[in-house]
Amino acid sequence: MDSSPLRTELLHRIETELQGISFPEKPHSLYAPYEYALTVGGKRIRPLMTLLANGMCGGELEAGIPAALSVEVLHNFTLVHDDIMDSADTRRGKPSVFRKWDENTAILSGDLMFADAVRFLNYYGESEAFTKAEYFDMNSSFNKAIITVCEGQAFDMEFVDRTDVSLDEYIQMISGKTGALIAASLKMGGISAHASEKNLEFLYKLGMEMGVAFQIQDDLLDAIADPEKFGKRPGGDIFEGKKTYLTILALERANQLQQETIKRTLEDSEPSSEAVDEVLTIMHELEVLTDVGQIVESHYSKCYQYLSNFEETPFRQELQNLLIFLQNRDH
Repeated sequence: MDSSPLRTELLHRIETELQGISFPEKPHSLYAPYEYALTVGGKRIRPLMTLLANGMCGGELEAGIPAALSVEVLHNFTLVHDDIMDSADTRRGKPSVFRKWDENTAILSGDLMFADAVRFLNYYGESEAFTKAEYFDMNSSFNKAIITVCEGQAFDMEFVDRTDVSLDEYIQMISGKTGALIAASLKMGGISAHASEKNLEFLYKLGMEMGVAFQIQDDLLDAIADPEKFGKRPGGDIFEGKKTYLTILALERANQLQQETIKRTLEDSEPSSEAVDEVLTIMHELEVLTDVGQIVESHYSKCYQYLSNFEETPFRQELQNLLIFLQNRDH
């Protein structure tokens, strides 16, 4: 995605502020992993959306910075702990925190990151520009996000050993894991701009739709994308036995023989390429891929509808450009 002057400016400001976070020298084992987690890269999409929401609602950039830092530190905290749970050796092409140090160090530094994410929100309680109600709403949005993210992660873990996951349950899971923090990022940006309750609701719903659209689209791309662009072979989720929107929908539509084939392949720790291809063929026969593509489009359509409630500004245009980029991505 080509970077506009506004996007470049906001991302530069975000990086400058992140690099400006002061870390005590001691204890080194506590602060070094935190600093490392913030310096290994990342697209900074969530803090960018916070600042775009702030701008869309006519806010002052400076007032949106603490909220943007809060959501980015919180996001990286979740990644540090997720890597431990997933035994992931790398993150963004570099050693994960728990691999570079150890599990206990990563847990403790992650806890610190969570606390620091909360600390950034103190700005809205200390500033006379914000009411007590706005400060409460900012903290409430933050807390709701992290609780929902944890719920989504728990659902995802429970789904591993279940064969009866419904589409509604899957949507609930991805709404938590992916949508909740995006929704909070946008809403918190709106609060930093003193947005109306109606606009805050639009921002939150926009974020949830973005998260759901992105994840279902990711499931679809796993089955149809060019492996050289997507970074893994077609049907990678099937090889790994993952519950996705595609496999759940396929199981709902399949006859008994097809269901047995899908379940057997998903439960196999090392399924053959032929078995995975057979599942993909079943998905084609049941028109799962076509219909899921339409479902993704419907979620993006709702995103544009929520976005249209805001006045045309460079900030709204930038968020719309981001939506267009995500909608048209092929990896």
